[in-house]
Amino acid sequence: MTKLELKRIISRFKPRLAELWKLKIFRYSVLLQIFFFIFSTLITLFVFRSQSDFYVYYRVGEIFVNDPNNLYNPLNYIDIWPFRYFPLSAIMFVPYYLMGFELGFIIFNLINLILNIIISMILYKIVILVRGTDHEREDRRVILYICLYIIGLPQLFNYILGQINLYVTLLILLSLFIFIKYSDNKRQFIASVILGISIIIKPTTLFMIPFIIIIGYNFEKKKITFKFTKSVIRIVGVALPLSLNLIMFLVYPNLLDGFLNTNFTGSETVLLNHSFSITKIISNMFLYFGVPSEEISVLPIFLGVLLITGVLGFIFYIFRRSHVNTLIIGYLFGILIMFLAYFDTWDHHILQITPLLILTMFTLPRSSEITRKYIKPSFFFLNFFSLVFTGVIWLTLPYFPFNFASTLFLILIFIGVSRYCLKKQNNGVN
Repeated sequence: MTKLELKRIISRFKPRLAELWKLKIFRYSVLLQIFFFIFSTLITLFVFRSQSDFYVYYRVGEIFVNDPNNLYNPLNYIDIWPFRYFPLSAIMFVPYYLMGFELGFIIFNLINLILNIIISMILYKIVILVRGTDHEREDRRVILYICLYIIGLPQLFNYILGQINLYVTLLILLSLFIFIKYSDNKRQFIASVILGISIIIKPTTLFMIPFIIIIGYNFEKKKITFKFTKSVIRIVGVALPLSLNLIMFLVYPNLLDGFLNTNFTGSETVLLNHSFSITKIISNMFLYFGVPSEEISVLPIFLGVLLITGVLGFIFYIFRRSHVNTLIIGYLFGILIMFLAYFDTWDHHILQITPLLILTMFTLPRSSEITRKYIKPSFFFLNFFSLVFTGVIWLTLPYFPFNFASTLFLILIFIGVSRYCLKKQNNGVN
């Protein structure tokens, strides 16, 4: 980029920033983001150092450098959370380990701050691209919801923990933007590769894969339609970065067993905690009623919940009535299935789903009953009240270990999106 081009970009950006600064909600969101960054840096470095998720990532970077074959060895994570992600993701934590904990955390959260700016810009672009014709043409309401996302309590939680959700959110939105804006095979492939990278970083987007298949039921012709070539391109694209983990599993034989044990069969999977997935609520129930933890296996519970939510979600998606911007609905289904089925679902994960709820609100008609009854209430609860409810449950965990409120709102979203899929639409077909 030349100096002249940079000057042109800045000259266009300054008036826009001045215009946005006049909005009270925008000023609040900017100031709160700065506060989140400063507060989280101080409290993590001086109070919650070893309790933060960043401390786990720091240890992962150290282990990957010195002894990668023991990346999932529980003895390396005594008194801290175990490492659950794909082995390839450990590479991204190595630079932070080399920087040292203090500098590494500051740089890590500074990147999170920058990511929020980029996420806001991409989210804005997607909303403008997909919003229905019955929505306001001026962008004040769009900015309002993006700012609400920025000032949500999960943001502060994410900063304090030093979590990587914003990396995943950025890749989700970037892949979605490319999928929607460009139809050529080359960029469809690029978008799917980006989605695959998001799964490597954090597997919460894993169940989005079936929903990028271009399949649907044609009610006029009464048959299922399937775009084979483009679907294969998408699946190959998402599988390509994921397949690189096979190299790690082959080079370091202990990694595969460690990965499976940590995520599905290990003793940590049945610990009593305040995760709000259906799987965790069920396993907590067994513990609450006195079933010994060694007699509980999370795997069949996970598979059962996954089968029910996954099959229902994919059936509703195939038989959807609307074919306009349906990938937003597919992404939403995919992440809902993961959040409900996997045993580890936390409030900081909400940062990955609330942008999709914003996009859904602008994709649906302005006066949509689905938005009013299902999507909007869920957005506000998850963005502002879920963490408060979790705090209450955390205090009462030995006596009432059921963090059900967020679960109910995730189910509410699932029902609302399913209703939208089955409801006859007045809009056209892509």
